[in-house]
Amino acid sequence: MTRDRSHLLTERANPRTTDIDTLGTREILDRIHAEDARAFEAVGESLDDVAAAVDLVVRALRQGGRLIYVGAGTSGRLGVLDAAECPPTFGTDPERVQGVIAGGPEALLRSQEGAEDADSDGASAVAERAVGPADVVFGIAAGSTTSFVIGALEEARTRGAATVFLTCIPLEDVPIASAVDVLITPLTGPEVITGSTRMKAGTATKLILNMVTTTAMVRLGKTYGNRMVDLRVTSRKLEDRGRRILCELLGVSAEEAGPLLEGAGGRVKTALVMHRRGVDRGEAERLLEGAGGFLRAAWREV
Repeated sequence: MTRDRSHLLTERANPRTTDIDTLGTREILDRIHAEDARAFEAVGESLDDVAAAVDLVVRALRQGGRLIYVGAGTSGRLGVLDAAECPPTFGTDPERVQGVIAGGPEALLRSQEGAEDADSDGASAVAERAVGPADVVFGIAAGSTTSFVIGALEEARTRGAATVFLTCIPLEDVPIASAVDVLITPLTGPEVITGSTRMKAGTATKLILNMVTTTAMVRLGKTYGNRMVDLRVTSRKLEDRGRRILCELLGVSAEEAGPLLEGAGGRVKTALVMHRRGVDRGEAERLLEGAGGFLRAAWREV
């Protein structure tokens, strides 16, 4: 049965762009840019709820649990993207932050529109990953009605997992508002092109997912100041970044940084502790483990 979604904020026509097809190129860009500013404002108005979600994620990851994003279309792709960026940026196990998209990997490259319509498929995706009380399932659906996402959140709840729902719809219009632990509702308003939620809603979603994982990783000791010290060298770019971090924080030369990084198995944080504390790799890793992964504590700065 087709659901009437015309009342949803994300499906309404934007009165500020009704004449967009009569404008010149620069005028169209000006309209889009002006509307994009609303996405940033909406995120700012949602930060208390984002903070609550981050606290759930930190608790889960600290206890060995997982953050699992679930979405369809643009929302699903953004979740997969954020999950994929965590290992190279913060040295996390790929299993710790995951992205699930309706339609599977093929939907990342080519739209699989009908894949979002079965709540049972969302529930199955959660069941297949053996979600449990240690995990956070983070649903993403701009219009709040995506069956795949709702099914995943409902299944996660029955399994005792914490649940977060990110949608660009007012609370009173969200069908499962009372059934999730945290509801994040950045109200980005009607889109430049009616219903095209890859635009403002997608922008707000990307900003919030960046905030969630970045803040969680900072809280878990993955950075020292604003440097990504839990970096593991797996490419030339990351090797260059790792060497520069060692040079900046330890005051060593680039020539000294190379062997130090190699001796640490390519792990920047381990190399930092080895040099600062004058220990070998095994002892450095033990010190970091004892410090809960926090470099300041392993360095005895706190």
